[in-house]
Amino acid sequence: MSGTYLGMPAFPEAARAAVRDRTLRGNLRHATHTIRAKRARAVTEVSDWAELREAGRRIKDHTLRHLDRYLVRVEEAVTAAGGTVHWAADADEANRIVTALVEETGESEVVKVKSMATQEIGLNEALEAAGIRAYETDLAELIVQLGKDRPSHILVPAIHRNRGEIRDIFRAEMGEWGRPAPEGLTDTPAELAEAARLHLREKFLRAKVGVSGANFVVAETGTLVVVESEGNGRMCLTLPETLISVVGIEKIVPTWRDLEVFLQTLPRSSTAERMNPYTSMWTGTADEDGPRTFHLVLLDNGRTDTLADEVGRQALRCIRCSACLNVCPVYERAGGHAYGSVYPGPIGAILSPQLRGTGSDIDASLPYASSLCGACYEVCPVAIDIPEVLVHLRERVVQGGPATRRGNKVVLKPARGHAAERAAMRAAQWAFAHPGVLRTGQRLASRTRRFHPRTLPGPGRAWTGSRDLPEVPAEPFRDWWQRTRGGEDGAK
Repeated sequence: MSGTYLGMPAFPEAARAAVRDRTLRGNLRHATHTIRAKRARAVTEVSDWAELREAGRRIKDHTLRHLDRYLVRVEEAVTAAGGTVHWAADADEANRIVTALVEETGESEVVKVKSMATQEIGLNEALEAAGIRAYETDLAELIVQLGKDRPSHILVPAIHRNRGEIRDIFRAEMGEWGRPAPEGLTDTPAELAEAARLHLREKFLRAKVGVSGANFVVAETGTLVVVESEGNGRMCLTLPETLISVVGIEKIVPTWRDLEVFLQTLPRSSTAERMNPYTSMWTGTADEDGPRTFHLVLLDNGRTDTLADEVGRQALRCIRCSACLNVCPVYERAGGHAYGSVYPGPIGAILSPQLRGTGSDIDASLPYASSLCGACYEVCPVAIDIPEVLVHLRERVVQGGPATRRGNKVVLKPARGHAAERAAMRAAQWAFAHPGVLRTGQRLASRTRRFHPRTLPGPGRAWTGSRDLPEVPAEPFRDWWQRTRGGEDGAK
């Protein structure tokens, strides 16, 4: 990826500041509880939801196993339909490609559909450095951009803002980006939406270049699919003369029949709707219909490395519904900014460390940003076992070991700050391998239980700072069993 947000500390430090912000916590609690309650009702309407979930998992796993073949099929189909395919190994290459394509048109501004891939690579900043201004047109992304802020949620990037804050942002910033906010703008949703509509309409009608991502790419025809709720995406996809789509290579589905599964599960898991209000599809170019020029930039940026990990690769199934964020007790309290990535919440805790590696303090801390309660797995529409991957990545952080980076097999060193944890686990491993030592240790712990502290000293202080230290029983289980069942077992 293009790197963490500038100046972001590791997750524990960032979260510590976030949980003290009562306004933020109130905004997050209200929004996430509302969304997840609606989602639960929408899912119960579907009698075969479990079967759809399993079908989605299998389709994604099959596609990832044969991704090389499907990528070639996409390139062939898009090219045959009049589009041009570009391959980007990393963020820098993708940004160079898109910047050059915009410069070729002679334009100095673009309108954008909400796209996590372009946020991942820092495209807006790269375009700005080249003198090109990118305008976000999704309402929540517009709020984030005008507020000089960062997204904090996959589905609702401005979830951390309330209506009063949005009104103030519109009043203060809209005039510098185009049409100013109406006089006397209030914080009612209808007025805020109308102010955004008027502000964006002139940009839609003026822009010659559109930039998008895609929710899915159908390999058999080279068709790209974007689902949205506002209609701004369709304006960006149809009005400009040039359309540039930046898409992660994991977004491919083999056939239209496969797409049907996700068009049922994605809207219910994200917006709690039976179907998205706007589902836009385009295949290459067509005379007198839509953009005259279409470019597809297929983005790797760590995805092939992730694919090489047999446990971690399941994160690439993600269809960006955000259901896991809305049920996560950690996300609800810490907010999305604490994750230091465009991908927050449980999915971000396993995806970012794989795309970026675990070399930075924040990426090494993300696998620990979870209580391992499993709620994320229960709601995932493609059955990503997020707790399993979290534990897997924790082992990588503490122990190091083999991994793939930029296509090369490497051996990672253990992350800093885990020496005590490694020593404790090695001691435990040795003790469990020697029953006599384990038995002696248990008896010693029982006989000295009156002198045990209520909290752990040194590195253990952080663990007992939010947990009760379990009381040691007066008698080890082994001794109790021998005393109460020993004779019976001996007879058998």
